[in-house]
Amino acid sequence: MQWDEFSEWGRKIAEWASDYHQNIRALPVRAQTAPGAIRAQLPSSPPENSEDMTTIMSDFERIVMPGMTHWQHPRFFAYFPANAAPPSMLAEMLVSTIAAQCMLWQTSPAATEMEQVMVAWLRQALGIADGYTGVIQDSASSATLSAVLTMRERATGFTGNAQGLSEQGKIRIYCSDQVHSSIDRACWVAGIGQANLVKISTQGPLHSLDGDALRRAISDDRLAGYHPAGIIAVTGGTSIGACDDLSLITDIAKDENLYTHLDAAWAGAAMICPELRSGLWEGVSNFDSIVFNPHKWLGAQFDCSVQFLKDAQAQLATLKIEPEYLTTSQEDITNFSEWTIPLGRRFRALKLWFLIRSYGLEGLRHRLRNHVLWAQKLCERLRQTPGFFITSEPVLSLFSFRCAGDDRAQQRLVDAINDDGRIYLTQGVWQGQKVIRFQVGQFDTTYEDVMLAHAVIEEVQAGMA
Repeated sequence: MQWDEFSEWGRKIAEWASDYHQNIRALPVRAQTAPGAIRAQLPSSPPENSEDMTTIMSDFERIVMPGMTHWQHPRFFAYFPANAAPPSMLAEMLVSTIAAQCMLWQTSPAATEMEQVMVAWLRQALGIADGYTGVIQDSASSATLSAVLTMRERATGFTGNAQGLSEQGKIRIYCSDQVHSSIDRACWVAGIGQANLVKISTQGPLHSLDGDALRRAISDDRLAGYHPAGIIAVTGGTSIGACDDLSLITDIAKDENLYTHLDAAWAGAAMICPELRSGLWEGVSNFDSIVFNPHKWLGAQFDCSVQFLKDAQAQLATLKIEPEYLTTSQEDITNFSEWTIPLGRRFRALKLWFLIRSYGLEGLRHRLRNHVLWAQKLCERLRQTPGFFITSEPVLSLFSFRCAGDDRAQQRLVDAINDDGRIYLTQGVWQGQKVIRFQVGQFDTTYEDVMLAHAVIEEVQAGMA
């Protein structure tokens, strides 16, 4: 492809993108294809000769698009959102065009210095105390793994990387039974093991980690010869939005000299609204590590996860490696590749700069407040609908419900709703029963989109009777 052709196709694809987003409501939210249908349309061997972009783009629309689930659909109420506001998309186009590898300050000073400022902007927006620094990771999973590795190294006197994990069966990490599966995986990858991730029961209206049970578990483990290393808390759990008592956890961690990490991947975005912090955010500035995903609810295009650090030195001591080919002669600079597991780094800060400047914090707050309000209204409407039962009350914009019948009935309803195509939901498990999750968070969703969900749920259920 020549650059003049690139320019022509760049315009055509931008027009395609605009049309796609403006007409996305006409598409079924979840892909309706059968397993293997896309693969069957693709040649089994690569082409020997070049093909023109007209043919390639035609095949994209014919083969690829029918097999896409539309995460930017305003009636995507499944999982949590992975938003892509228009300014964020434009910034990503620029990042892809420049195509810089931003591992060191000198490999793109603007990327490093903008990342520092964007982390500071978001720290202020979230009400996290002065003094925190941070880094933009690809996902909360990477930030959590970084924190777990830091817990491990701190517990071994920063000898694990050099000497191996002779004590790997003795290190313990604690969390509630409502944490995301990425915490389990981080313990696997860090060599700590599933058996040493101690999950504590929850209690209270926000399903918070039981502090007394946590203290007992730590005490019992010390007596048994284990080495408690850290506590992972959650604000806005994936299943039903569980939120731990942050001050309680950091008080226990201080007493026990444990490293703390807070997973606020989804709910953290809502903390830009001061009135939504009550009961969810007090004590946040006592955590050693905090992660939230602007790519979920805030509107930044995937991937973009911010990890705040109270003192970055512990994570640097865990992850920094500096072969000669990465050494730099500049002083008083930050090389963010030393803060993360991957060496290679994308210019993720640019989309945050575009996004925040385009909407302002108040414009973003307005969307989040609406989502919370609309989820509450839908919850109340379902509560008043015969045959439906609320199983967990709204936490921000997430709640769960059941229809009449056993667990198989719940799954049948979820499958029928998703096959209908007008909305997209997922199931979960709460208190030993299958439930249906509902979250509001897609960037362009409207009140009418959310209320349509009620009509679809009721109509599909009636059709199954």
